Amino acid sequence: MIHLHRVTKSYGATQALRAVSLEVAAGQTTVLLGPSGCGKSTLLRLVAGLIVPDEGNIRVEGTLITPATAPALRQRMGYVIQEGGLFPHLTARENVILMARHLGWPDGRIAQRLADLADLTALPLDMLDRYPVQLSGGQRQRVALMRALFLDPAVLLLDEPLGALDPMIRSDLQDDLRAIIRRLGKTALLVTHDLSEAGFFGDTVVLLRDGAIVQQGSFRDLVERPAEPFVERFVQAQRSLVLE
Repeated sequence: MIHLHRVTKSYGATQALRAVSLEVAAGQTTVLLGPSGCGKSTLLRLVAGLIVPDEGNIRVEGTLITPATAPALRQRMGYVIQEGGLFPHLTARENVILMARHLGWPDGRIAQRLADLADLTALPLDMLDRYPVQLSGGQRQRVALMRALFLDPAVLLLDEPLGALDPMIRSDLQDDLRAIIRRLGKTALLVTHDLSEAGFFGDTVVLLRDGAIVQQGSFRDLVERPAEPFVERFVQAQRSLVLE
């Protein structure tokens, strides 16, 4: 579904990604894990076509991402960031249907999709008439997920979508988000720095350090068979994880 070939990205003297090659399997959740500054969010923005690599290339569903192809490809991707990224001057409903309106969807199709997604995300329809500031953090993230899913994208890009929530709301949303991804069979690329969250979501876990991949594979391999000392230190630093 997503293929990165020797992708490099720098910001001035800082090299955010170093010749990263990665394949993201269709219909699975791949988690990008690692400490702050390791290149996780940069990688996600490159896949979304929001920034351009200095070297290497990225393909989504076989199509090379370029400035010319990126706008159409983004319509095949849903993007959720921490705290939702909702436009504050628009109601939740207006946020959710923004791209559908732009693409000229008829009112009936929009109304049906809204109803379906409100049911899927367990968000009461009357909440959609509120502005983001009138919603709780968890409700804002449900609205952001509805917006990301509205065009029925092939790929979900999730940049620490639950990172700003308190633990109880985060736990509920983790359950719901994983169930939604699996129910819809979506290909998901999720960024987190939290080891337990990586294990909860990830079919494949990719651990980055200083812009390079240091280990990728199953979560259990990461925990039980670390490829190098850094992997072991990273796991031990989050030793509160309880393995099932």
